[in-house]
Amino acid sequence: MSTVLIGEVLAVAMFVTTIGAVLLGYPVAFTLAGVGLMFATLGIVLGVFDVAILSALVGRYFGTMTNETLVAVPLFVFMGVMLERSKIAEALLTTMGELFGSLRGGLGYSVVIVGALLAASTGIVGATVVTMGLLSLPAMMRAGYEPKLAAGTICAAGTLGQIIPPSTVLIFVGDILQGANQQAQLELGNLSPDPISVGQLFAGAMLPGLVLVGLYLLWIMAKSIFDPKSCPPLEMNDVQRAGLAGRVVKALAPPLLLILSVLGSILAGIATPTESASVGAVGAMVLSAANRSFSLSILREVMRTTLSISSMVFVILLGASVFSLVFRGLGGENLVHAALSSLPGGAFTAVLAVMLVIFFLGFFLDTFEIIFVVVPIAAPALIKMGVDPVWLGVMIGVNLQTSFLTPPFGFALFYLRGVAGRMLTTLDIYKGVVPFVALQVIGICLLWAMPALATYLPDRLFADAAPLQEDARGPSIRKTPSGSPVADDFSDLFDEPAPDRPRPYQDDLQDLFPPDDGDANRQGTPEGR
Repeated sequence: MSTVLIGEVLAVAMFVTTIGAVLLGYPVAFTLAGVGLMFATLGIVLGVFDVAILSALVGRYFGTMTNETLVAVPLFVFMGVMLERSKIAEALLTTMGELFGSLRGGLGYSVVIVGALLAASTGIVGATVVTMGLLSLPAMMRAGYEPKLAAGTICAAGTLGQIIPPSTVLIFVGDILQGANQQAQLELGNLSPDPISVGQLFAGAMLPGLVLVGLYLLWIMAKSIFDPKSCPPLEMNDVQRAGLAGRVVKALAPPLLLILSVLGSILAGIATPTESASVGAVGAMVLSAANRSFSLSILREVMRTTLSISSMVFVILLGASVFSLVFRGLGGENLVHAALSSLPGGAFTAVLAVMLVIFFLGFFLDTFEIIFVVVPIAAPALIKMGVDPVWLGVMIGVNLQTSFLTPPFGFALFYLRGVAGRMLTTLDIYKGVVPFVALQVIGICLLWAMPALATYLPDRLFADAAPLQEDARGPSIRKTPSGSPVADDFSDLFDEPAPDRPRPYQDDLQDLFPPDDGDANRQGTPEGR
C-alpha cells in the first residue's frame, strides 16, 4: 500500500473519530486537538506524516492572536450581552406586540420583526431566544396560539442572528474563506487574488437574511388565513392603545440607531468590522445608561459573560487549527478535492454534497464546530472549481443557521425548553420547528437559484474602482503620453521599424542638475532657449 493511500485512509479515519468523540460528549476543543495529535503520531510512525508540519502551529496561533478581524468577535459579543441587560428587547417585544396584536397572527409577526431587529443589533442567539421565550411565549399562550406555532416562531426568529449581520458566524467564515481563497488562487496560478473581507460577507448576507424574515412572515400569514384558530388576535382596549405610537418610536429608536451606526459604517466603507464593533460596544453601554440599566455590577457581569463566550470559541479555533493542519499533512485536502472534482455534475454536485454534509452535521454538532472542521477542508476545493467565495460563504451561513433549529441537538430548542416550563412540551417544540427548517431549505434553494441575492450588494459596495464617467468625448480615462516608458508594453519589441512609428521616449538628462546663476540669467535670451 502506497504512503499516499495510507495517509488518506488516516485522514478519513481521523475525521470519523473526531465526529464520534464529539457525539460521545468529549469537549470539542480538546477532541479536535487531541485526535489530531494522535493521528499525527500514528502518521509519523507509519512514515506518512512529516513532523515538521506541526511547526506551522506557532505561526497559526500567533496569526490568530494578531488577526485584527477576529477582534470584532468579543466586541460584538459584548455589545449583544450589554443590550440584553439593557431591557431594550423587552421594550421592543411589548410595543411590537401591542402594535400588531390586534391582527390574526400579530404576535407572531411581532416576534419575527423583533427577532430581526435584535439580530441586527446583538447577534446573540441564546439571549434572544431566552428573552422572547420569557416575554412573548406567555402572551402567545394566553392569546390562544397553537403551542407548536408559538415554539417554532420564537426559535426561528431567535436564530436570525446567525445570518443577519453583525454575525460572529460570518466573521469566522469570512476569515477562513479569506485564507482558503488565497490558497486556492495561488494553486490556480493567480498570484494576486482579489481579497475576501468580512464586510463583503456582511453585505452579501443582508438580502438572504431579509428573505428568511419574509418567508417566516408569509408562513404566519398563511397560518392566519388557512388555520385562523392557531393564531387568534389579541384583544386590546382603548386604554392600552393610548400613546402607542409614541411608545413604538421610543422602543424602535435605540436599536435602529445602533444598527445604523454599526452596519451603516461597514456597508458604507467608513469603518472596518472591528472598528464598527467597538462603536457598537460603546453605543450599547450608552443605550444601557440612557435606559437606566447600567452599573458597575452589570458591566462586570457582561465582561465575564463576554470572556466566557469568547474563550470558548477561540479555544475551539485553536484546537481546530491542529486538526486541519494534520488533516492537510496526511493528504486529506487532496482527497477531498479529488472526491469533489470526480462527482458527476461538476461544481453544482460538489456544492450540493458539501451543503448536505453541513446540513446533516447540524443535527448533532454546534455551529462553530462545523465551521472550524468542515469549511477549511471543503472551501479551497470548491473555490478551485470556480465557486464564488462570497456566495459560498453566505450559503454556508444560511445552512449553518439550521443547526440551531434541527432536533435533537438544536441549541435554540434547548434554550426555549429551559424557559418554557409547563407551557410547552419537548415534542411541541420539535414539531414546531419543522416548518421553519423547511423554510430554511427553501431559502437556501432561492439563494442557489438567484446568486445575485448574495453577490449584488458586495459588488456594488465593495467594487475595486468606481465606474468610468463618460461624456460626449468618451470614457474619462487618463492616458499615459505616447512613447513614454509607462505606456510601452514591449509587444512590438522585435518588429521591423515602420516609417510612421513614433520615436521612443528619450531623456537627454539636461535637467539632471539645476542650472547655475549664469544659465538662469540666459533663460530669457534666444541662446538660452
